[in-house]
Amino acid sequence: MPAAEPSSSEVQFSGPVHLAVDVGASSGRVIAGGVNDGRLELVETGRFVNRPLKVQDAMLWNHLQLWQDIQDGLRDAALRAQSSWTQATIASVGVDTWGVSFGFVDPRDQIAGPVWHYRDARHRGMADKICEIVPRETIFEETGMQFMDINSLCQLIAAKQNGDSVFETAESFLMMGDLFHWLLSGERSIEASNASTTQLLNPATQSWSTKLLDGFGLPHKWFAEPTPAGTTIGNVQSSVAIETGLHDVPVILPATHDTASAVLAVPAEGFAPASPDWCYISSGTWSLMGVEIPQPNVSPLCAELNFTNEGGVRGSTRLLQNIGGLWIYQQIRAALDRQGDAPSWAEMTQAAAGAEPFALLVNPDDPALVAPDNMIDAICGLAGRTGQRVPTDNGVLFRGALEGLALRYRMCLQHLESLTQSHIKTIHIVGGGSLNALLCQMTADACGRCVVAGPVEATAIGNILMQMIGSGSLHSIDEARQLVRHSFPTQTYEPQLTDRWDEPAAKFATFFE
Repeated sequence: MPAAEPSSSEVQFSGPVHLAVDVGASSGRVIAGGVNDGRLELVETGRFVNRPLKVQDAMLWNHLQLWQDIQDGLRDAALRAQSSWTQATIASVGVDTWGVSFGFVDPRDQIAGPVWHYRDARHRGMADKICEIVPRETIFEETGMQFMDINSLCQLIAAKQNGDSVFETAESFLMMGDLFHWLLSGERSIEASNASTTQLLNPATQSWSTKLLDGFGLPHKWFAEPTPAGTTIGNVQSSVAIETGLHDVPVILPATHDTASAVLAVPAEGFAPASPDWCYISSGTWSLMGVEIPQPNVSPLCAELNFTNEGGVRGSTRLLQNIGGLWIYQQIRAALDRQGDAPSWAEMTQAAAGAEPFALLVNPDDPALVAPDNMIDAICGLAGRTGQRVPTDNGVLFRGALEGLALRYRMCLQHLESLTQSHIKTIHIVGGGSLNALLCQMTADACGRCVVAGPVEATAIGNILMQMIGSGSLHSIDEARQLVRHSFPTQTYEPQLTDRWDEPAAKFATFFE
């Protein structure tokens, strides 16, 4: 989905400017942010795609192209600072990325081996296979993590079982944000929020689980002590300064997991309440739906519902569930594009709005939809297996993908309220999905809750806010969220015709039995 929020390049910063490098699973951007007249303003200085790279039968991240794209965006920011923002100073830079993916560094301070994509076929079924090595109950007790084939632990065990050379050559394990911070600064670190997505970190102690490292035979030396968001790890190293023009600029760790950064930018009142009355959906290629709470919830019910405890800023916990997100919607369009018949995003939404409601129920978490060669063929196959009419109209496909998400959110909301023993009044949707008015209204209707959509660039905003906190220009999460509320508009959607969703929701629930 497209994003639209950064201010035009005509913004004239006059104080500290912080550069957020925000790389998601399908696209990335470099955004400059600074405060003008009490409002946080944004200027985009680079945008690029993040496409998987096929090498033989392997699906890899093209991390070297991403690194080049990042440097291009930083160079543009430095040039603007010299030519247009002459009263401003670039105060810091920080990188956030998607979770679970990682790379290795060898003793020669070079990248060791390829960086595998989490959708590579060798990871399928690994969530069950790791439980044959260490009991499922032990893994959950140690990590509080949702079991998914894409988790870093599953990827590591797949690498070990495939005899990857990194087990002989690697010296350090770095999550993707940390890999780019190392390329920026020359300093190795593992930021805490992204470390929590590995399924190897104990959420209570915020340290690596030695029980799991030993149980799976993973080298302890790889895993440096996690570093909290807001830490300055050094300056941009000289080789990068020459390429980008960013001389003597500090590298400050944001919450490097993009969802942790996005949650920081939710325009809600309060920080990590014990009984939350709001939840968030970070909506993009993935949807991450959850609550911000003060402590992890590693309960039998949490394990049964397959929720996850991920690290948030300032020691908070993001109790959430990973949901397939707009991936299906995006991949339907990609399949049509390969046929030379790709509609615009606006045309897709219009066709979905005019299609028959609930003509097709699509579970966004169905394993068949994780990485099919053709998403339309995969959905047609799913329809046949679940006793539904095979869609022949593109509008039905588009609507089914969106309604499936809304129904999945409804299920997740019920589970969140059970886990927290609280009533959630408001759902905050941030990220690119907040621009899809049809999906936002469907979410309000399906869940029977008020939906507040925006800001769109929440991840980059949260990245910038954490740099501001780390540099001392902001002093608390509450102050940061107040700045968000003052700076960015939101759209409110009230629930309508909620009863219409009851029968489809009951049928949808059978997909999970």
